[in-house]
Order: sequence, then C-alpha cells, then structure tokens
Amino acid sequence: MHPGSFPFSALVGQELMRSALVLNAVDPSIGGVLIRGQKGTGKTTAVRSLRSVLPSITVVKDCPYHCPPDDPTKMHDECRRRGKNLETEEIPTPLVDLPLNATEDRLVGTLCIEEALAAGKRRFEPGLLAAANRGILYIDEVNLLEDHLVDMLLDAAATGINRVEREGISFSHPAAFMLVGTMNPEEGELRPQFLDRFGMCVSVSSLTDEEERLEILRRRFLFERATDGKERLPPAWEAEDAALARQIVKARGALAGVELDEKVLRLIVQTASRARTAGHRAEIAMMKTALALAAFTESRRVGEFHVREAARLVLPHRMAAGVPETPEGVREKIENLFAPAAADLALRGGAENPPFGEDEIPEEYTEEFGIDPELLAEMQVPGSTAAGSILFSYLKKKLLDGRADPKR
Repeated sequence: MHPGSFPFSALVGQELMRSALVLNAVDPSIGGVLIRGQKGTGKTTAVRSLRSVLPSITVVKDCPYHCPPDDPTKMHDECRRRGKNLETEEIPTPLVDLPLNATEDRLVGTLCIEEALAAGKRRFEPGLLAAANRGILYIDEVNLLEDHLVDMLLDAAATGINRVEREGISFSHPAAFMLVGTMNPEEGELRPQFLDRFGMCVSVSSLTDEEERLEILRRRFLFERATDGKERLPPAWEAEDAALARQIVKARGALAGVELDEKVLRLIVQTASRARTAGHRAEIAMMKTALALAAFTESRRVGEFHVREAARLVLPHRMAAGVPETPEGVREKIENLFAPAAADLALRGGAENPPFGEDEIPEEYTEEFGIDPELLAEMQVPGSTAAGSILFSYLKKKLLDGRADPKR
C-alpha cells in the first residue's frame, strides 16, 4: 500500500468507478476516465487510493521525465544521447494533481529565466506534464479548468508528447499519462470536445443503504487510527490490494495475446452506431476496454459479455441524448442497445458468461486451500454480475481457488 493513501480495497461500493480505474491501469491507452458525482461520494479518495494497487516503475535515475531505461523510443533527447547502461531506480507510479489555478508555464514547462540571465544559457524547466509521464494526471473539478489549459492538455494526451515553443526555444518530451478527472455536475458541464477525449465516464452517487454507510464509517475510523499509529490496518485490505496489483501486472502482460474476432468487432461497431455516437472514439475505446477486461479475467478471446461491460463504461458520455441523469438510466439505455443484436450474433456462451458463480464462499474452498474465511468475509468484493463488478468478482474467485493466494 502507498503510505498515507486509503487502501483501494477498503472502498465501499462504487464498483463501476473502481473498475474503470483498474481497466485504465491495465491499458492507459483507453484514454482515462471521467468520474461524475456529487460532493463527498469518494471520487478523489478512489483516485488517490489507486496508487496502492499500481506497480512501481523503473526509470532513469534523476530523470524529471521518468524515462524507461530499456526503451529509447520513449526517452527524451538527453537520456537518449547518454546511451545504454544508464543508472536506474524504482519509483512509485507518479500521481500528479493539476490545480485549477495552474498557469500555462506550470503545466507545460518554461524557460529557466534565472539561468538564462546569470549564465546566458537557455534551459527548459519541466512542468506538470513531465512529472505525470508514465503515471496519472489527476484533475479535480475538471469542468472548471480554463479553456486554454484544456487545449494544451488535450494535445499532449492525444499525442503522448508535450511540445513547447516559446522564448526562442523549441523543446519536446514524452508525456504519456493516464488522465483522470472528477467533477460535480451541479457546478456545470464539461466542454463537449474535452468530454469526448475521456475514454470512459462513470457516474457515482451517495450510498443509500444504511449498512453500507455504516461500513464507510467503520473503515474510515480504522484507517485514521492506523494513520495515527494506534491500530493496524485489517490484513484483508492489504491482501486484496496485493492480489489486485498482481492481477493488473498479469493482465498487462496478457493483453497482446487476447484474440478479437470479426463478430465481436461488428458487435462493437453496431453498438456504437445504435448509440448514435459522433466520430469513432467510442468504437476504439470500447474495443480496448473489452480487451483489457478479457485480459484481466484471463479469457483467451473477447466475447459479448466483455463488450457489454465495456459499453457501460465507454458510452454514457457519448450517447446522442447526452449523459443520463442517473446510473440506472445509463444502464437501461445501454442494455437496450444490445437487444437487436442478441439473436443474430450467436455469441452466447464461452467468454461471454462470467467465469464465477453467485456471491457465496463454499466451505470446501476455504478448507482445501487454507484461506481464512474471516479474511474473505472482510473483503469488499461484490460477487454479483452487475455492471462493473466483474473485475472484483473474478478477483474473489482467484483468491478462493488459491491462484492469487497472498502467500504465494
């Protein structure tokens, strides 16, 4: 777990939001995620806690751009010129906050005036886009960000490169990051051009179940006591975070081997067409999300089930009618998109069906593999096949069958 951050596995509910974050961690090229919801619904907490399940990255030591030492194509010019045998170090996945009052120079970088005046040399001072390379760029209240900063951000996000032309210098460096934005719709909507650039969009709302709200209090109390050094965090949180982190790494490695046939591609196109999406970003994002979901659940090929789950994450902000008012409205509209295709696409069975059963913990599993039933009972992992819960249900299955035993 990352020191000081709330454990990702200790979050209560909001499975769709958590699934969107995990899938973008598996494949950042999906395009990031926009999280819409009222204040106090755990949006920022979820984003910050994501670091607890992300693997560390290997970088060139002291490089402000976090260049990978084994891939010259993703290095900036100076690291590339230094050649091979670069000194390296392991760092946590970067998480960079973009404040709303950030200046253009702070975002993209600028000429170091002090050095230019003192020594007559022109040196580039990296900005937040450099710090976010190979990590996460997080924008709270993204709908309130100034338009000129949005334009620069979109350009870097689309190309993976930050180009700066100013004060007589021209400089570029890698800027490949996972874009995460949160917003409260009550404070205004996002520009359509910016909205479409997010690969996924999920809506969150306050939990209404009294037991769930009570569990939030319990977990917050335990976390704050542990932060003060008065208590120890429950082992179940650390165990599940570790298992999820391993599964993310495994899914990244398996992603390139997942098969995608013509029938599934046609289903993706037909679904986007029925949703009357503008442009073709919806199809691309849906395809990448379905692939990431299949890789996470260790499926050899993408099926209709993966496409349905992907659609729930990718289409809400791209449908012709705009973003529906409630998550329930989102799901109903997207489910209706698949009704005409169900009979003529013969994709039933196989990878479509979830690879796990109901939300039960069979006694033979805990006995055969020696997994503590109390540990499993503490895990906040839904077992139903509701939208967005497939990732965590599959993780529970792996913990139950021993393949993701925290001791291994």
